[in-house]
Amino acid sequence: MSKSRSPATTSVPEPEHETFMRRKPDPIPFHRFLYNSDKGTVLGRNATSWAKIGIFYIVFYSVLAALVAVCMWVFFQTLDPRIPKWQMDQSLIGTNPGLGFRPLPSEDNVESTLIWYKGTDEKNYKMWTDALDDFLQDYRTPGQVSGRGQNIYNCDYNQPPPKGMVCDVDIKQYGPCTLENHYNYHKSAPCIFLKLNKIYGWVPEFYNESSSLPSNMPTDLKEYIKEKEQKELHTMNTVWVSCEGENAADIENVGQIQYYPRRGFPGYYYPYENSEGYLSPLVAVHFERPVRGIIINIECKAWAHNIKHDRHERMGTVHFELMID
Repeated sequence: MSKSRSPATTSVPEPEHETFMRRKPDPIPFHRFLYNSDKGTVLGRNATSWAKIGIFYIVFYSVLAALVAVCMWVFFQTLDPRIPKWQMDQSLIGTNPGLGFRPLPSEDNVESTLIWYKGTDEKNYKMWTDALDDFLQDYRTPGQVSGRGQNIYNCDYNQPPPKGMVCDVDIKQYGPCTLENHYNYHKSAPCIFLKLNKIYGWVPEFYNESSSLPSNMPTDLKEYIKEKEQKELHTMNTVWVSCEGENAADIENVGQIQYYPRRGFPGYYYPYENSEGYLSPLVAVHFERPVRGIIINIECKAWAHNIKHDRHERMGTVHFELMID
């Protein structure tokens, strides 16, 4: 019997497992990113792509600009260039006018309220008289203010301005407080100009009866009003003005005070309605003999039923110091 052979087994070698490592592409040089001449791209985009982006932003910002323009146009249709939208109690200014004075100290010392000069030194006091010249330029030259000169009216207590007209402010009536007289600074008896801040539509409620004057009103002003009531009753519709030393020593040192052209702001200048060419009325306060070489604290007030006085809020009152060497 022949021996059977077992089938031969052949071993198949197992396939070798190769590990492939992925290599990162080489970084593109920055100058190639800015402009690739091979691909014709700028910042990685071709001309067609940039054109689409450009058209998109042109359309987008054009529509946005048109929308803003339409909104602004609609907004301005609700406004009047001469009449404020918010008035009196609804406005930020409110209904109580402030009182201002001129000349002001230089811009380098804007927070100061001290008027200090040497009466015998023209170069020294010229700074103050020049400041008054600049302030009064509009009053001196009507053409300086838009529309002024064609609609000026010579107002009086019995002749208020017609519609569209504004009252004249004649600074030639201010006695010694004139440009030609150097506002009396060279005589150590300076003039200070007062003005009420403008509030659209504000109408003063006058103290036009001597029997209803407030208790805190200065005695000399009460006597002045009584005299006007007896002799010039038609001038009682006036916003009265008083200036006096703040303390006992200041009252003694400030000396005699005169007011030009009258002691207050005539009622025919009100209400202020932003008319073309309008100028605020002024009161020139002349300090005739202030004591020299000492600081004098002075407080001026405007008087009407609807003017409240508050030093801290600067309502209806103004403070300044005067010192003449």
